[in-house]
Amino acid sequence: MNRTLVIVGASYAGVQLAASAREYGFDGRIVLLGDEPDAPYQRPPLSKAYLSGAFSEARLPLRSQAFFDEERIEWMPSVRATYIDRARHEVELHDGTRIGYTHLALTTGARVRKLDCPGAKLDAVHYLRDLRDARRLAQAARSARRAVVIGGGYIGLEAAASLRQMGIDVTVVETEARVLARVASPWMSEFMQRAHELHGIAFRCGRKVVTVQPERDAVSVVLDDATHLPCELVVVGIGVVPNTEIAAECGLTVTGGIAVDECARTNDPAIVAAGDCASFVPHWAPADSRACRVESVQNANDMAKTAAATIAGRPEPYRAVPWFWSDQYDLKLQMAGINTGFTHHVVRGSVEEKKFSIFYFRDDALIAVDSINRPQEHMLARKLLAKDAKLTLNEAQDSAFDLKGATQ
Repeated sequence: MNRTLVIVGASYAGVQLAASAREYGFDGRIVLLGDEPDAPYQRPPLSKAYLSGAFSEARLPLRSQAFFDEERIEWMPSVRATYIDRARHEVELHDGTRIGYTHLALTTGARVRKLDCPGAKLDAVHYLRDLRDARRLAQAARSARRAVVIGGGYIGLEAAASLRQMGIDVTVVETEARVLARVASPWMSEFMQRAHELHGIAFRCGRKVVTVQPERDAVSVVLDDATHLPCELVVVGIGVVPNTEIAAECGLTVTGGIAVDECARTNDPAIVAAGDCASFVPHWAPADSRACRVESVQNANDMAKTAAATIAGRPEPYRAVPWFWSDQYDLKLQMAGINTGFTHHVVRGSVEEKKFSIFYFRDDALIAVDSINRPQEHMLARKLLAKDAKLTLNEAQDSAFDLKGATQ
């Protein structure tokens, strides 16, 4: 029987999985299903340079059509998978047609979490997940004077910075007591909020949106303390929901995401999953940790490589070090590792000069490093974490200590 790999989802994980499957020797048919009409594209610029107009749409595609042709990858745009028939090894599409598979990969990603309050469906309310969202938001921003960004995570702060650089007055509303509460330490949260405040952005932390009221030529975002924030533009960035419905419906295990093992395998040996939709117990997590999802380009790409190796019959456990980045104004925030459960921290560099790193330790073990405008130190941190290097607290505190030597 001729082998066929069907990949449901055409973003970072899907494209990388197809490319890696070929690289690892899979010589069968590869079909890549995407529910958007546009070729697979980069998403990080959507909330940054693309929104401000500094990054053209022509630069967004992840791969050229020539790549798909050369690698014999059948990319199918505007196609939505609706059902997986595991018994027959077939994927049903929105038009009722079916595609048979010997291997199936789910890279279905995630969708935005919607604002749940009166007025949430007004035209002034925008989200930022895909290219269609970004086009609509960029168009609306051209005529806006005031904006309210709901959510102080990466997407919210990046959008806020881009809008502010366009000359728009911006207020950020965050339900938590601090921005980036889910992903950053209190020190980094404080630094990032202060940086935004110096650029003129106002914050309302610890507040919840209760309604969005229409006004003449504008709207008003009403908070739970009765504060009214009039604006022409509302941007919502309150997290995402993994697209797991098609997996759950066909009987795959779903635990906050599509459950996979360390080789990206689901409970069906013919099906793998990778990227934002996949849930797994990371190798770097403390003992007895629950499965989690990692929402990042790095995880999507590296996990897709693991899934592709499994499909090609060369399974290897997923051991990549998680890393993230965010560009805001003149700040490049780069994060390596996960700082959950840290007990000690050390600052290297100068906070005043906006060039520093925070090294996080759990007892005596280095578990994560956050860097601001220290790209070389970020790369060294990734090597230290990958090698499980025995960097001590005293060594990290010593500005003269050679981090590069510790990676050898």
